[in-house]
Amino acid sequence: MPKTLHITNGDSINNRITALDLKGDYLVWREMLCEGPTRIHIESEESIEVRKKFLKSYYKISPERYEKQFVTELKKLDHLVDYDTIVLWFEFDLFCHINMIAAISYILRICRHDITIHLVCGGKTKNESEVSGLVQLNDKQLIQLYKSKVLLEEDDLLLAKDIWTIYCEKDPMKIISKIKQVSSFQFLSSCLRAHLQRFPNIKTGLNVFEHNILELVSKYKIANTKQLIGYILEYQGYYGYNDMQIKRTIGKLLQFFELTPTQLKLSFKGTQVLKQERNFYNNMVVSWNYGGVQKYDYLYNSNNHKLLKL
Repeated sequence: MPKTLHITNGDSINNRITALDLKGDYLVWREMLCEGPTRIHIESEESIEVRKKFLKSYYKISPERYEKQFVTELKKLDHLVDYDTIVLWFEFDLFCHINMIAAISYILRICRHDITIHLVCGGKTKNESEVSGLVQLNDKQLIQLYKSKVLLEEDDLLLAKDIWTIYCEKDPMKIISKIKQVSSFQFLSSCLRAHLQRFPNIKTGLNVFEHNILELVSKYKIANTKQLIGYILEYQGYYGYNDMQIKRTIGKLLQFFELTPTQLKLSFKGTQVLKQERNFYNNMVVSWNYGGVQKYDYLYNSNNHKLLKL
């Protein structure tokens, strides 16, 4: 009898769809591969140790917790021969898409039999400019989305595998050629553009995400950094970052803020950034990886949307 494995990108959506009583087994993908160093073979001892060290250093996630919450789940793929179908439940954002292409790459390497892979992705249009994540949909909408899940063809799967390989290597400029490649991944191109924009801007030294945070402080009356987190979650676009990642980013931007008794405002430096009057690259530079690449080894040129290697 055909058997399905659902791979879900986190506990929130996993809890939702298990409550819908969809047939099959479940694997929860509890990782954030969009940040920190990565290796192509995510199951390797080297990769696991690299991820444990990064997550402990920057997010206080213990090696024991990582072992229990991710490595143990990953080992469920050791029994892939038991399944005929895999359904990937991933959101439309960069956070989820990096996890998704890593999962696809791993499945393609270890699968030794014919298996169909489908994608259920957030992104239901509410109006012309807004999309919804999976967890925002009601049960009826989730079931309908599941019924219309996208079958990933061989070309789609190989594209995902190629991008994961590039992401783990040292030349992010190779990703540019993949942005316009036609595929069944509706939001992949937008996520790849968002990834390139994570490198520091050639004029200011801050990336697009950091710049957008300063724009929020400039545009809205925000009382404090706690309220700022709420605004960022609402207006972050294709990044899909969570509270932990946003708090870390805000911590790096404190020099650009002024906290008055009633409002969080831009400092003089923050105003200089938005006016592109000064480059703060030297103030921002730290050792920080996106996959196989150091963030501050490249600059993003917003005029031609390309990267410049330092």
